[in-house]
Amino acid sequence: MNNLPTITLLEDQVINKIAAGEVVERPASVVKELFENAIDAQSDRIEVTVERGGARRLTLTDNGHGMTRDQALLSLERHATSKIQSEADIEQITTLGFRGEALAAIASVSRFTLTTRPADQLEGTLIHIEGGKIIRCEETGCPIGTQIEISDLFYNVPARRKFLRAEQTELSHIRQTILVHALAHPTVGITLTADGRALYQLHAAGTLADRISALYQPAFLHQLRPIQFHQDDIQLEGYAGLPQTGRKDRTDQFIFVNGRPASAPIVYHAVNEVYHPLIGRGRFPALFLFITLPPESVDVNVHPTKKEVRFRQPQPLRDTLIQALKKALQQTIDPPEIDAQESTVPPTALPPQRERQQQWEPLLVRPDLIGVSKPKDPPSSPPTPAKQPATSEPSLNANPPTEAPWGWCRTVGQLGGHYIVLETRDGFALMEPRAAHERVLYEKCMTAFESGSIDQQQLLAPETIELAPADAERVRQALPLLNELGFSIDAFGSDTFLIDALPVWVQHQPIEPLLYETARALAEGGRSKAAREGLAEIIMQTACAGAVRASDSLTEKAIEKLITDLAQTEMPYTSPCGRPTLIFTSYSELERSFQKNGSI
Repeated sequence: MNNLPTITLLEDQVINKIAAGEVVERPASVVKELFENAIDAQSDRIEVTVERGGARRLTLTDNGHGMTRDQALLSLERHATSKIQSEADIEQITTLGFRGEALAAIASVSRFTLTTRPADQLEGTLIHIEGGKIIRCEETGCPIGTQIEISDLFYNVPARRKFLRAEQTELSHIRQTILVHALAHPTVGITLTADGRALYQLHAAGTLADRISALYQPAFLHQLRPIQFHQDDIQLEGYAGLPQTGRKDRTDQFIFVNGRPASAPIVYHAVNEVYHPLIGRGRFPALFLFITLPPESVDVNVHPTKKEVRFRQPQPLRDTLIQALKKALQQTIDPPEIDAQESTVPPTALPPQRERQQQWEPLLVRPDLIGVSKPKDPPSSPPTPAKQPATSEPSLNANPPTEAPWGWCRTVGQLGGHYIVLETRDGFALMEPRAAHERVLYEKCMTAFESGSIDQQQLLAPETIELAPADAERVRQALPLLNELGFSIDAFGSDTFLIDALPVWVQHQPIEPLLYETARALAEGGRSKAAREGLAEIIMQTACAGAVRASDSLTEKAIEKLITDLAQTEMPYTSPCGRPTLIFTSYSELERSFQKNGSI
């Protein structure tokens, strides 16, 4: 019995170090906790200074409401906070911090100095702590607000210090933390200085668009679509990126729940449902999404670092997110206002206005212009088109904002007998017919499916299919829904089925694998979910199978119809598999390539 372990209460210093292991992972974790406190203190200007990736020194200064001496001392105790007062407050959290353990945990593994002063006092308070022990507490002169300096992080926990990465790696994590909070709070001015070098100097911006322009580039905004959606108690705002913003990780995806940077699997699932048919698997478009819900609908007390949140009713949120994102991505850019006296460019419209290209070949082979003899056997020129009105010619001197490249276009011709060359308002585009046709077919099939107006094609002779027992059972269970989707199918024996009609979107796909794959999607998700996931994948495959081939020769009429149909799709930028339908080159890019300073 004497060998049994003895249960004892841990000392506060040990408890703080344990808490530090959960809250303080690296210098960026310290920046996050201090930044959240500064925001909760109603600061509108925050300055962060780091040395050697934050491992040697890290300072955060804000102009918030500050603290008195007693409040400052109390803030360094475990679970001391002004954010909540009772158990009921945990269900109504509106601040970024609330656990009351960050400062105590940070102070236990560093040399910690806190300087603070509220607006109603002439002198401030300075508290210096080393390894969780208060070294001194005295009055000092300082501006209104709070400054916290962290030196020698993990100096008394050598094992943790060894796990810190290279200085540049730690600095990159700090920069990412600052970027996330800068997006979450565009009205706060933020400065980040590393080893005497200013990395961020962000003025208090009026809108999220201003902050995105400051952190990225103004041109990046042209690849985003605004999100403004409200349903019941759910408010969604922000920007959704077009498929061309996709990358191989979620670095440019930012989710904010009630102003708090957070992640939630249900949100990512909804985003994937919307974007998967547009961009393909494995790529993640830019997203700046602000979700506002009643505080009692969100559980933020999931993890000590508050990285993840949970929702009381995830399914309504998922459905609302899907609606909001689809609505945002279906938007077209408003055409710019054009002075009729300065430009004769036709206004952007869908379907686009189209013209045939002028006969340029005689101009290109004139000896007095290019200094060579005219070829003996020039390629045949296209027939001279009817003379176009003067107002239909684009003004190359105009420089309107970048738009969808097919807002106004005319066909120049084909390259290699396949790629279609389009002249646009801002430059030229190369269209790949197969990718464009895949997008057109996919959206037509999905629209018919979701509207319940699927046409059938009758088979010349009914076809009998025998399936494996497991597949046959799925098909039997899904028979009513399969018939709603445009199949005309009846059970014909134990594992045999008789089919006499198919939905038109089937095209020329093999019937047997298509049938059990559709039944599997219905069995796993039900009709509503399958429409967005399983069946979307199947329809995408059939659309790709039915699209024009690279070897197919397109007539001029077919090209015109393809361009018009593509312009009328919800997402003309990519095929449903994620391949680009067009590659656009602007006049400004051409000018840089030819090293020109003026306009074309």
